[in-house]
Amino acid sequence: MTERPVEVKLSGENVAGEAPAAEPETVTDDATVHDDDVELERTIGLVGGLAIGIGTMIGAGIFVFPGLAANNAGVAATLSFAIGGLIALLVALPTSELATAMPRSGGGYYFISRGMGTAYGAIVGLGLWLGLMFAAAFYLVGLGHYASAVFSELGVALPFSPVIGIGLLFGAALTAVSLGGTENTAKIQNVVVGILLVVLTGFLSYGVLDAVGVFGGGTVPEQFFSRGYFPVLTTAALVFTSYLGFAQVATVAGEIKQPGRNLPLAMVGSVLVVTVFYVVTIFVATSAFGADRLGQFGETAMVEVARDFLGLPGAVAILGAGLLATFSSANASILSASRAVYALSRDALLPRKASEINLRYGTPHVALLAAGGPILVLVATGRVELLAEVASFLHLIMYGLMCVALIVLRRRNPEWYSPSYRAPWYPVLPSVGALASFGLIAFMQPASIGIGIVVMLISYLWYRYYAGDVTLKGDI
Repeated sequence: MTERPVEVKLSGENVAGEAPAAEPETVTDDATVHDDDVELERTIGLVGGLAIGIGTMIGAGIFVFPGLAANNAGVAATLSFAIGGLIALLVALPTSELATAMPRSGGGYYFISRGMGTAYGAIVGLGLWLGLMFAAAFYLVGLGHYASAVFSELGVALPFSPVIGIGLLFGAALTAVSLGGTENTAKIQNVVVGILLVVLTGFLSYGVLDAVGVFGGGTVPEQFFSRGYFPVLTTAALVFTSYLGFAQVATVAGEIKQPGRNLPLAMVGSVLVVTVFYVVTIFVATSAFGADRLGQFGETAMVEVARDFLGLPGAVAILGAGLLATFSSANASILSASRAVYALSRDALLPRKASEINLRYGTPHVALLAAGGPILVLVATGRVELLAEVASFLHLIMYGLMCVALIVLRRRNPEWYSPSYRAPWYPVLPSVGALASFGLIAFMQPASIGIGIVVMLISYLWYRYYAGDVTLKGDI
């Protein structure tokens, strides 16, 4: 199947004298072919798309947040995760429509720049690139912490902290694997996510049966809103970082096979799957210890839950699953960050060199290094927690603007805009999705909001300096 390329008003040059690259001449189910005979292969199927979305989201929601969420909202933290999943779904449906109309690498940046103009696209695109780098570094440092905890559980005493070293090692390895082709990356992602889901399904199934009294004595239900109603919303804002992964699928849309079918299934499916896992995880965790005691365990709460159920083997198994979760999240983030660089470069918002394709592997090798290199620098600092929350801020801005872009494109109805999937309940759905995305920002920490605004301002100033004369907008 061949789709019609997006007709875009391409004009102007950046300060290096580079003009935006022409839109793809041919977009098929197998590749995106540009007029310079450069081909970005479509090698990621439905399973690979689901693995990218689930693999990115399944980490923090299960292995970091249960104790913190229970401490904030009590048993009602289950509702907080459900609210987060609902908001993610409100955004995933409009994003699916945009992605089937414009199945190109760059995801939200591409949709917003074509629907709303270059300035909006530059802020979102540069912010997405930076946000994904910070997120990937956060996951890699987390992977190092999990590995260190495994050594501790096994009684292996090391004369030094291996956290940063392990994070750097895996960051370099994942970047190298991605250079060899997205097919290799997708295969690794599929295996890792498959193992992770099997481990978690077994563990959570045991936990549910224990909670209802099949294995143990059951649990006495606590008051649901023991902390009140407002903490449910603030906790939803906290845990929403667990739902950032579905947009990563749209970021690699240019490499998804049969995008009209697989993109919406991958995005919506990944949100539904992880929402179920998150809600069941909080139910099992609060049933094991109660919200008060679970909150005392903090970020290692699930390890203690596993230890309570299955002893040391259970604790080690969950630590191993945590390693897989942070590995898969970092893997997906590195891949998506490189594709954001690739899209920005082809549009002359970054130097053209960054969009070069390796002829042997069909991957944007310079863009991968532009993402992987800074990620390693951030990992080396070991202090990326606040920046990871800033990444959530930048993603929420992008999510809200994607919903607005859908409304703009539906109203303009350009000839080239012919998605194979249309989001239901227009215009209510995208309007609510935009309001919910922007609204969650109000519940974030002031420092994160401030840094996010600074990043957006710097992105806009870079656009004005480097590519102020560049015009990108879908022709109406």
